[in-house]
Amino acid sequence: MTEKEMLKVSIEEFSRLQNYMLVSDKESESYKRMKDRYIELKVFLQISGVNLTELDKIKE
Repeated sequence: MTEKEMLKVSIEEFSRLQNYMLVSDKESESYKRMKDRYIELKVFLQISGVNLTELDKIKE
């Protein structure tokens, strides 16, 4: 997988994950696990130079 392909997949996962988080109860175990993945993806994308200003719907 090329770097561009990896970034594309990560951006898609980040977007999908945020949509699930927005409709989930913030106190649920599922939300807490999704938030862990959200943070991992956010860090990876930021390190990769992706501007998350428009992509980040959660803003946590």
